[in-house]
Amino acid sequence: MPFLPVGKLRAATLQALLDQHPVKDPRVVVGPRVGEDAAVIDIGDRYLIATADPITFATTDIAWYALQVNANDIAVRGARPRWFLATVLFPEGRTTDEEVATLFARLHEACEEIEVALVGGHTEVTYGIERPIVAGTMFGEVAKDKLVTTAGAR
Repeated sequence: MPFLPVGKLRAATLQALLDQHPVKDPRVVVGPRVGEDAAVIDIGDRYLIATADPITFATTDIAWYALQVNANDIAVRGARPRWFLATVLFPEGRTTDEEVATLFARLHEACEEIEVALVGGHTEVTYGIERPIVAGTMFGEVAKDKLVTTAGAR
């Protein structure tokens, strides 16, 4: 049996898996689907927009990329990025206190640049990785009449 290649799962494979477990919450306006990078949840008078993306490539700007990639997924829905959670994983045996402090300083700077609040996450040094990884989760909000959908995008 061949191994999967590095990168995103094939669209057909992913969609088949998602189809096996449909969302049952009626407040979910847009749930998991291939081609949809952000969920839309009805929270009353507004929509909550939610997305999650990891940054897995090595770079000194990993925190900045984590904010930008996740904020973009929110913004393309017509929403304002508001709240960010960061899961930060550092490699075992090669991470220093200075590297951790530098990444967190850049994370806070990136949040301030786009006026997003860092509201939580998780941080650890772990085995099995070769470089830092930042997995971000971003939330935003949009007025219901301002939502942009994939079908409505131009």
